[in-house]
Amino acid sequence: MSHKVTIVMYHYVRDLIHSKYPNIKGLDKNDFKGQIEFLAKNYNFITMEEMIDSYYNKTLLPKNAVLLTFDDAYIDHFNVVYPVLNNMGIQGSFFAPVRAVMENSMLDVNKIHFILAAQENINEIIKKIYILLDKYRVEYKLESNLYYYTKLAKENRYDIAEVIFIKRLLQVELEENLRKIITDELFKEIIGVDESIFSRELYMSLDQIKCMCKNGMHIGSHGYDHYWLGSLSRENQKIEIEKSLEFIKAVGGDLNYASICYPYGNYNADTLSLLQNYNFKVGMTTRVEVSDLSLDNPLELPRLDTNDLPKAANIEVNKWYT
Repeated sequence: MSHKVTIVMYHYVRDLIHSKYPNIKGLDKNDFKGQIEFLAKNYNFITMEEMIDSYYNKTLLPKNAVLLTFDDAYIDHFNVVYPVLNNMGIQGSFFAPVRAVMENSMLDVNKIHFILAAQENINEIIKKIYILLDKYRVEYKLESNLYYYTKLAKENRYDIAEVIFIKRLLQVELEENLRKIITDELFKEIIGVDESIFSRELYMSLDQIKCMCKNGMHIGSHGYDHYWLGSLSRENQKIEIEKSLEFIKAVGGDLNYASICYPYGNYNADTLSLLQNYNFKVGMTTRVEVSDLSLDNPLELPRLDTNDLPKAANIEVNKWYT
């Protein structure tokens, strides 16, 4: 028995080869099934409620406990993930950005994903961005293109420097209004599909999320607008949290087991204070590690990415296995 939990993070899970956007950074559906088989062989699946009870009621978890989390409410999660989990009696925890589901509008982060997936030459996207920065430089009092590239182009474990530059510039560096203007112009030019149509094919519907919740899946908070919470004022963070709680209640979720997955893994001291005020039990970060409920703050639990674990049942366990 143990207090350790391997929390696995997923985003896109789809039939990549036959997708219109095979270059999207996601997990192929066959690899997902293989990874579930690997986890079933080597780990013990637990529910979000069991993990929360383990921390607050001091109940022990089985050895090699694993919890599955799915961010952003993609239709992939209903069409590909849910049938696999439901057939095997496994709970998944799904974190939905409310606006994307309720208003059929695309998150800017997803627009950026598909812009990157649709244009194979990353430098062509950067050229287009430079042209747009030049266009709005005086109006928004912008720094030089070189300034932004030097500041932001820092590769990480997931992306090369050029991709990080694009993501950080359009997700947080520029002021919100300009970020949206530039992202929308790029999406229109490179993707060329109406946002409301694209969003209906990208995200789950309210009824689909209700269906999953009714059949044992856990629904948690992922904010309303999928903002970097740590970049918001305390009052705006409060609005994000309150709207997400209303959504969880509307789909049938149990607020006694309220959970949150921080968009972009970003939060600050105000976030943690507000979550305590609203009786959130756990928070999921993007820090890479196996969670230890006897040591970690329950509102700052680390997760592994799907790519940190094998994707076939017969593959030998790797360093993350405990």
